[in-house]
Amino acid sequence: MTHLHRLAALLGVVPLVLSALRGRLAADDPDRGDVPGWVMLTLMSAVLVAGLLLVAQPALEGLFQDAMARVSQN
Repeated sequence: MTHLHRLAALLGVVPLVLSALRGRLAADDPDRGDVPGWVMLTLMSAVLVAGLLLVAQPALEGLFQDAMARVSQN
């Protein structure tokens, strides 16, 4: 046990933190959040971006090549 852990235990911080953590993890805590919903939102956004990139990639490459050709001409 490190000196910091001993000091925290002596001050009674650890039991207070554990009590607060138990309260936050309680099933009836309205501020806990919807983790599966956020995961689904993130995955759906990533799939949407990947799908758009697959569709738009040839057009974007053409725009880039045209812009580079115009810059290199000057």
